[in-house]
Amino acid sequence: MEEIIARFKEVPTTCISDAMQGLNNLDSTIKPLKEAYTVAGRALTVKIPVGDNSAVLKAIREAKIGDVLVVDAKGDLYRAIAGDFVVGMAKTMGIEGIVVDGVIRDITGIKDLNFPVFCKGTTVAASGKAGVGEINVPISCGGVTVRPGDIIIGDADGVVVVPKEIEQDVLKKAQEKMKTDQAREESILVNRETVINYLDSILSK
Repeated sequence: MEEIIARFKEVPTTCISDAMQGLNNLDSTIKPLKEAYTVAGRALTVKIPVGDNSAVLKAIREAKIGDVLVVDAKGDLYRAIAGDFVVGMAKTMGIEGIVVDGVIRDITGIKDLNFPVFCKGTTVAASGKAGVGEINVPISCGGVTVRPGDIIIGDADGVVVVPKEIEQDVLKKAQEKMKTDQAREESILVNRETVINYLDSILSK
């Protein structure tokens, strides 16, 4: 794993979001199948029409170890972009995780794989394979532009996208925000008077 990816993985998505002023957060309905799932890696983007997951299979074939598949499924909630068999192949290929603006199926089987999947939910309907779609092109996922190579970070709170050209600056700001938050939380836990003083300082602005 790249050093910068490993460092981003140590920072909560909330701090990364704050570092970018909340501009690159995926739609809040895109959540991990398990609360404990986290993901961090570079985006391998996938653009598909509703109901055709051919490009997802192509992306799995072309992926590098550590990539995160980010799938623009147009927010469709009827047809799954993958089930446990396809997700299992992604895990075997060394893919870090899957983020989709859409749904999956075989939820029990996928959870058994213990592989990070972030999506809008589950369905029973499969996709077809007409061969339509593109990989490694700019996409829109969850209302955010994602380009190949952007850094994707996800945890229980959601998913954020860090554009490649500002990743170093965002990491620095996010780490500073994390330290500030930790210090504030530790101080708040001290006693009632500390909480009152903190609230007064905020409310008086």
